[in-house]
Amino acid sequence: MQSVGRGGNISSNREHRINRDIRVREVRLIDEQGKQMGIYPTREALRVAEERGYDLVEIAPQANPPVCRLLDYGKFVYELHRKERDARKAQKQIEVKEIQIRPKTADHDIEVKLNAARKFLAEGAKVRVRVRFRGREHTHPELGDELMERVISDMSDVAVVESPPKPEGSALIMLLSPVKKAEAAKAE
Repeated sequence: MQSVGRGGNISSNREHRINRDIRVREVRLIDEQGKQMGIYPTREALRVAEERGYDLVEIAPQANPPVCRLLDYGKFVYELHRKERDARKAQKQIEVKEIQIRPKTADHDIEVKLNAARKFLAEGAKVRVRVRFRGREHTHPELGDELMERVISDMSDVAVVESPPKPEGSALIMLLSPVKKAEAAKAE
């Protein structure tokens, strides 16, 4: 974005037309406090803006006549970017954590992995459970199904199944969500 001084005539990839880029016959003018001043010829509105030390910014080009406002364009753009940045900060990204187990994983090791999954769910993250098959384990997919059923029953107090177990390549994958998030989604 190019910087523009007062009364500048540089055309760039701005989302608003300002000052001499406004090419309509007349505009509805709003002053710097937000009060309507009425309908002015564009040249007269531009003269008023220059006298007061502001830019003439077209904020509603689809209106008839287009609505223009007296404001400091640099400050206006800065405020817009700041609001967008604050909105992005306020959004919470949903994290997806993953635990991997194999059909021959020992019971205690599975318990350790499930405790880690409980911690992830308590933090609000979703958990992807992946049962990986290697070699001849592919011939016994029922072992993966049993393992997934065990995970579902052991985690039923803190999680709900968002995506049921399904084969993907040489693995069986399931997605779990925290109970609170699932209840909120059902309420909507």
